[in-house]
Amino acid sequence: MSILKKENIVLNSEISNKEEVIKKAGQILASQGYVSEDYIPAMLQREEISSTYMGNFLAIPHGTDEAKTAVLNSGLSVVQVPNGIDFGDGNIVKLVIGIAGKDGEHLELLSQIAIVCSEIENVEKLVAAKSEEEIIQILSEVN
Repeated sequence: MSILKKENIVLNSEISNKEEVIKKAGQILASQGYVSEDYIPAMLQREEISSTYMGNFLAIPHGTDEAKTAVLNSGLSVVQVPNGIDFGDGNIVKLVIGIAGKDGEHLELLSQIAIVCSEIENVEKLVAAKSEEEIIQILSEVN
């Protein structure tokens, strides 16, 4: 995944609530030029509509359909939260992958992430990863 680089990854985050971790994932996307700042509130709005918790300690926050204009380029951000965050209903998230897809590419990105993260062992490897390179390698094994 060339849309994932070291600058897009935060290891061992101490964030304790889902709003803050979603903002962090969005800020990375914005700072790396994938989205405008308008995308971050749309990510929070999307979470209110329906949780982006996917199971296996994974959440994939992304903007609402209306926020498509805020996406400048397809990109991913990864926030590792080893201590876990409650995403509601007792669903604990330890890995947050923020996603911005240009021109419908988000579906392809989602499916690649889903394939890797459908195996709990891969999510556990991502949560335990000690370097950005390790995370990039695990997520790239789909290609």
